[in-house]
Amino acid sequence: MSVLRLKREAGAAVPVTGSGMDRVVARSGWSPRAKMAGGAGFLLLLLAGFWWFAPREGSQTIAADRLTLSPVRQGVFEDFVPLRARVTPLLTVFLDAIEGGRVEQVIAEDGASLAKGQLIAVLSNAELQLSTLARQTEVEQQINNMRSQELALAQTRLTNERAVLEAGLASTKMRRQYERERPLAERGFVAGKQFADTQDAYEYEQQRLRVLERSRATDERLQASQLAQTRASATSMRASLGLARANLEALNLRAPVAGQLSGFSIQVGQSLSRGERVGQIDSPGRNKLMCGVDEFYLGRVALGQRASVTMNGRTYAAKVAKIYPQVQNGQFQIDLHFTAGEPADLQRGQTLQAKLTLGDAQPAKLIPNGAFYNETGGNWVFVLAPDGKSAVKRQVRLGRRNADSIEVLEGLDRGERVITSPYTGFADKGRLDLSAS
Repeated sequence: MSVLRLKREAGAAVPVTGSGMDRVVARSGWSPRAKMAGGAGFLLLLLAGFWWFAPREGSQTIAADRLTLSPVRQGVFEDFVPLRARVTPLLTVFLDAIEGGRVEQVIAEDGASLAKGQLIAVLSNAELQLSTLARQTEVEQQINNMRSQELALAQTRLTNERAVLEAGLASTKMRRQYERERPLAERGFVAGKQFADTQDAYEYEQQRLRVLERSRATDERLQASQLAQTRASATSMRASLGLARANLEALNLRAPVAGQLSGFSIQVGQSLSRGERVGQIDSPGRNKLMCGVDEFYLGRVALGQRASVTMNGRTYAAKVAKIYPQVQNGQFQIDLHFTAGEPADLQRGQTLQAKLTLGDAQPAKLIPNGAFYNETGGNWVFVLAPDGKSAVKRQVRLGRRNADSIEVLEGLDRGERVITSPYTGFADKGRLDLSAS
């Protein structure tokens, strides 16, 4: 199939196509490349702002009004520890029922002032009374038996002495007889048999005297030992009898020392068991102070250290009299005794303000004592920058401390400012950025 192009006739109308109205319009705004470059620049600005304002690793932003800022100053360090002291009697004697029994009579009242040996209460114990009487009878019988033994020993001693005296007398008589007959027998005036009998009798009396003397010496030695044992037994029995009587007398409760009776509340008819505590007697007008001291100072407190107590606007001197090294709840206890008189009208259990001096006052660089010490142990602190907008952790060496100040040994200069409030929440940071609230 073929296509024939037809010739347009002259004067024929030309069809309208609208091509004469088309024209080139110039484009306005950024090119795509410029837009991409602008977006990239804006993103870089955002990243830079985030990097600038975002918290850095090891740092934290915190409001300045939440912190306590304190300057390092030069001053005098007073080495003392403030204490809360509790008044207790200097001497306390506990009153116990040595022997149990029934309360028959109550003589003294709680809070009364007692003299030594004053009767407080009377108890009864029928079983103890019967037992004491039986013990007393037994001891007296044994003592009587020992006295009979002593009497028998004395009679034996007298018998031995009498026998020795008789033997000595007989020996003396035979010696005289022998001395008279010997010269006569030599001259033949006395028969030989008679002189021989006299000589034998004289030698016999001498031997008998020596035997009796040895026997008496042996008896004396044995009797002395037996008599000593007998007397020791008698003494022990008398002591036992005295103890039994003392136990009976213990039913009468008496004040062992002079003082004020406290904690005494027994009633008539009440039964008390052996060893039961019924009260105590406190020394009158003499008191001591018991104080709890932080275990941090255990190695620095010694006997005799000076202390002071404030009451009613007056200060009273005291000293450390006793140290209890056992630590309970982070504290150990000490006793303070007044050295130059004590306040009037002190009451048992009353609480006073005391100050324990640990050393002499010395010039030093100081910072206020704050809660930061419990978290750092005095090894480091946050030091404020000169512009006041940040604080940096710094290693320091702190020394002694009291309730008000801490001694600075190394790491801080006078005039610098440190954060002395608690470091809770940022103790692990190395830098703090301070912001206004």
